[in-house]
Amino acid sequence: MIIDIIRKKACNYELTKEELETIFNGYLTGFVKDYQMSAFLMAICINDMSDSEIFALTDIFIKSGDTLDLSSIPSIKVDKHSTGGVGDKTTLIVAPLVASCNVPVIKMSGRGLGYTGGTIDKLESIPSFRVDLSEEEIIKQAQEIGLVITSQTKNLAPLDKKIYALRDVTATTNSIPLIASSIMSKKIAAGTDKIIIDIKVGDGALIKTNNEAERLSSLLIKIGTYYQKEVRTIISPMDQPLGYNIGNKLEVIEALNVLDNKEAGPLLDLCLDLASNMIAMGLNISLEKARELALTNLKNGKAKEKFYELVKYQGGDLTKLTIDAKQYNIKANKSGVLKNIDALLIAKLSQNLGAGRKNKEDKIDYNAGIVIKKDIGSKVEEGDILAYLYTNLDIKDFDINGIFEIS
Repeated sequence: MIIDIIRKKACNYELTKEELETIFNGYLTGFVKDYQMSAFLMAICINDMSDSEIFALTDIFIKSGDTLDLSSIPSIKVDKHSTGGVGDKTTLIVAPLVASCNVPVIKMSGRGLGYTGGTIDKLESIPSFRVDLSEEEIIKQAQEIGLVITSQTKNLAPLDKKIYALRDVTATTNSIPLIASSIMSKKIAAGTDKIIIDIKVGDGALIKTNNEAERLSSLLIKIGTYYQKEVRTIISPMDQPLGYNIGNKLEVIEALNVLDNKEAGPLLDLCLDLASNMIAMGLNISLEKARELALTNLKNGKAKEKFYELVKYQGGDLTKLTIDAKQYNIKANKSGVLKNIDALLIAKLSQNLGAGRKNKEDKIDYNAGIVIKKDIGSKVEEGDILAYLYTNLDIKDFDINGIFEIS
């Protein structure tokens, strides 16, 4: 039966909800093996899914576990999600910024898909930070400080959690149907009222083309409407790294710099766009008014205070957030203007340094990563430092061909 379902999708036939339940729920129980599900996911990647299959899969993911009841928390609860990109630490900035404006943010995040760590990996890089909060702890913290960032609870969309880990290591992360079902099942099960989704598109993102991004946007809004959730999307470019730091501890450090008003540029601009939409939805005000509130709380330090409050409540110790790794300097081999920094290649380099996972069981080195030292468009001289690399691996040669385009 399982082989028949795999073969049917491999031959590009539409599956019934019952067939999808059989193979996906079978994987959750262990009846369907990793190698079988890997083949099935690859068939989905190659042959796509219909809207009805996507809606069915989302429902299967949601019903595989519990849903979170946030009705005891007053006011509208708003959540965000990013489809992931190189140097994407927006949640670490946006969530405390929005919460500082009295809009509760209860966010369940994931680990890394592909080359770089996810939000949970970044937060775990803060010594002693707890990411495995119980439902009771989530509710209590949301009531007390209006901000929670945690990993999926054990019983919240557990099927998606298991599939998510397998996709990471089977080259099936860029399937639009799987992305849509994964995102929306978690968001709906998590119980928030309104959702903003940042869809990254470009060479350094899971979604490579604007057509794919537009399709994903449409699917996310359709699924949200079905479940009576307001969903907004922002499509943002990911051809270049977002910000200067790539790697888990390094990205926490950069997020703190942004919250401390020490860094401007595309990262801050995107964070303000996301935060403004969340505040507007949460307080039922215009985008312009929401942006004013966000800028005010960024400049007066309330957003940074809320981040520190989050870390304290979840047991983290920012005083121990130091980089413990060997540092290597990458220098320009000629003079000219820095025309481009290739996001995908720099992501692969970061993974090779230890900042991402190649296999499901891999451990991330939180200290590993890259700090970019030159802006695109800036003049560089031969011998100028383009980037610092941090790693604890014994790597003698670094392949930077194609990463930094100088002409």
